[in-house]
Amino acid sequence: MAASREEEAADYLKKHRIMELVENLSSLLLFYRPENPREFMVEHLQQLKDCQQSRERGPGLFNTSNLDTVFGILDPAQRNYISLQQYKQALTALGVEDFNQHPEGVNEDRISLQTFRTEVMEGLKKSSATYEQL
Repeated sequence: MAASREEEAADYLKKHRIMELVENLSSLLLFYRPENPREFMVEHLQQLKDCQQSRERGPGLFNTSNLDTVFGILDPAQRNYISLQQYKQALTALGVEDFNQHPEGVNEDRISLQTFRTEVMEGLKKSSATYEQL
């Protein structure tokens, strides 16, 4: 039986990860609040295209400084580690859906800043791969 037009449309959106792209653009717009949103989106899409062609990681919302700030919020006592539960909640809140469930330090329930950074950046890298088919 042939797929309906709605199923074909849903498959197309899923295959090309259009919803993730639109969600990412929306997040960037809300974060940066550019004076000219259309120009901002065009520039961002061009950056994604350039990164795709050069095989580099696409532009993102978070950098090391942002991640250090998030980690600091999770570690107000400055113990230099967070719990596995905090790690999972933070990655989910940052929009990382596919992440390492058993990172370094999991056995001690102590996830270090370096592990947190690495895992978030790796997760974001996987997310940015959603734009390979621009």
